[in-house]
Amino acid sequence: MATSPQTSLRSPLGRVRGLGSAKEGTHHWWAQRVTAVALIPITAWIVYSLLSLAGGDYIDYLGWVRNPVNSTLIILLVAVGFHHAQLGLQVVIEDYVSGHALRVVSVLAVKLLCAALAALCIVSVLIVAFGG
Repeated sequence: MATSPQTSLRSPLGRVRGLGSAKEGTHHWWAQRVTAVALIPITAWIVYSLLSLAGGDYIDYLGWVRNPVNSTLIILLVAVGFHHAQLGLQVVIEDYVSGHALRVVSVLAVKLLCAALAALCIVSVLIVAFGG
């Protein structure tokens, strides 16, 4: 049974666009869940790999990172991990920071910081894996 326009809690513009009140909430929710699920096998792989290298020396670790599959999975772990962290921190900021300007600046700062740290990690892996 459909609700009449008078009993709907959505705005007329929201009904026309088909969007919720936050406009991006569903996409954000799905992105956070998908990154969380993607991190499960990648994290299990990195834990297993590092435990199998326990007791190894620098050359063993260097050889492991220089394997293209391993370096690709490390980069994937970094990219997905920082994106997941950024999504989670954004939710916390949006829920608990009351001032609009401070909220916007904080979300922007978190996004830039996560992007910068992810880029730094990825470049570091590439230098170790394929550098001199």
